[in-house]
Amino acid sequence: MFARAIVIVLDSVGIGELPDAPLYEDQGSNTLGNIAAKVALNVPTLSAMGLPRLVPLTGISPPASPTAAYGRMAERSPGKDSVTGHWELMGVILERAFPTFPTGFPRELIDEFETRIGRPSIGNVVASGTAIIDDLGPLHMETGYPIVYTSADSVFQIAAHEGIVPVAQLYKWCNVAYDLAVKGLGLGRVIARPFIGLPGSFQRTANRHDYAMPPTHETLLDRLLAAGHQVAAVGKVSDLFAGRGISESHPTKSDADGVDRVQHLMITQSRGLIFANLVDFDTVYGHRNDVAGYAANLERFDARLPELLAMLREDDVLVITADHGNDPTTPSTDHSREHVPLLVFGPRVKGGVDLGTRATFADLGQSLAENFGVGPLTNGRSFLGALTGSMSGAP
Repeated sequence: MFARAIVIVLDSVGIGELPDAPLYEDQGSNTLGNIAAKVALNVPTLSAMGLPRLVPLTGISPPASPTAAYGRMAERSPGKDSVTGHWELMGVILERAFPTFPTGFPRELIDEFETRIGRPSIGNVVASGTAIIDDLGPLHMETGYPIVYTSADSVFQIAAHEGIVPVAQLYKWCNVAYDLAVKGLGLGRVIARPFIGLPGSFQRTANRHDYAMPPTHETLLDRLLAAGHQVAAVGKVSDLFAGRGISESHPTKSDADGVDRVQHLMITQSRGLIFANLVDFDTVYGHRNDVAGYAANLERFDARLPELLAMLREDDVLVITADHGNDPTTPSTDHSREHVPLLVFGPRVKGGVDLGTRATFADLGQSLAENFGVGPLTNGRSFLGALTGSMSGAP
């Protein structure tokens, strides 16, 4: 049905708690709905596509005739991190969550890490990335000791000032941590968190790099690449899949840069999959509980969205979704266990088709697998036929 699919993940733009949210202490989380309750959102294009039909948005009425097919997806895998969410979108459902370390990493792991990098580390706590840099950045600059921390996610993060530790050296330390924590303990990923500036005004840079565990099972991306389809990754997508199933990767400096790169690929890549992650929603605003900033970023994306829609060809399909929540209105600065939106638009897509609540993110991967003739995948139920209105959209 579609020669080219463009999938854009608005990182952390959840639309309401999942039934099991209390197990994660996320009851009441509703990233998009709670933001709209505090800030007068102006997102006319997303609204016209059907977003207010998925989550009540204060001051915004649901469209009578949505321009897109619309639904929401529930995460079946345990956990609420980006790796888990993106893997499930591409067809992999985890049986157990990646391990987390709510009291910090085991002393033996830190000791071995310090031995291998040849210096002590500081931190080893659960912390907000910006807060721990503010707290320990001055000591790091005095000593050169890396800042190690984790979160509610399965992640080993290493922060270092670019003027004290060259980025290349930070990446080497991350490879050491990857051997010990990901290969050794089954951790989801290691993240390099370089920053710049002076005490009181530190800023993280675009030289972040994720070192994720390779997918534990075959993904849609693997199938597409094996069948000769182009798979272009934008943002941190390639990192989250450890580069597997990717034809070419385009790292980004910001969400605006991410949209620019998607537009460029829509000009240069005629077929296959363009898979983008816009991470600023999560890292710049969600983790910092910046409600106004998060709202402004939603409005900036919405303002760019008509440009993307105008570039769609007759045989294109555009999907807008998310990978988890990160409600900036709650006390927590961690991800939240939420439904994610599913907006599907294209010249051949019948607007107003209600895709319902999908039982798993993997329904998206299964639908794309059917479209490109590389299915069926192990998990998920395709909604491809519903997009033309020829069959029911309900799961």
